Amino acid sequence: MLRFGAVGLLNTALGYAVILAGLALGLGDILANATGYAAGLVLGFFLNRQWTFTRVDGFRSGTLLRYGGVFLVAYSINLAVVIAARSAGITESPLVHLAGICVYSIIFYLGSAHFVFVGRGGRGDDTADGNLPVTDGPRRMPTSRIP
Repeated sequence: MLRFGAVGLLNTALGYAVILAGLALGLGDILANATGYAAGLVLGFFLNRQWTFTRVDGFRSGTLLRYGGVFLVAYSINLAVVIAARSAGITESPLVHLAGICVYSIIFYLGSAHFVFVGRGGRGDDTADGNLPVTDGPRRMPTSRIP
């Protein structure tokens, strides 16, 4: 969790700087927000994959697809915070974007730790249910063996 936090601080600093620059350039809330998150997305994937969750088993497209899916969920909720603030009359506020970043970070960590970077070579438990290794392929239910 500490490594994820360190990567998150780096991504947040980069993303927030880009958001602030976008707001200063007049991009507006939505475009500035999207640009900031796009700036940190690739960096976050590789740092989390290689350092936070220590994936050493080579690149797998399933990991990238799950990462993208978790990003879309977390980012959608972040964007909902920004849109809700705009609906309440709060526009182009850096504090609104900080609130969105907090919600995004929590959701993104949970998704990354429990869905994206799981399996062989990861830092956590290498099994989903204690019996089967989690891979980038389809997940199978354990078969019960009758003695």
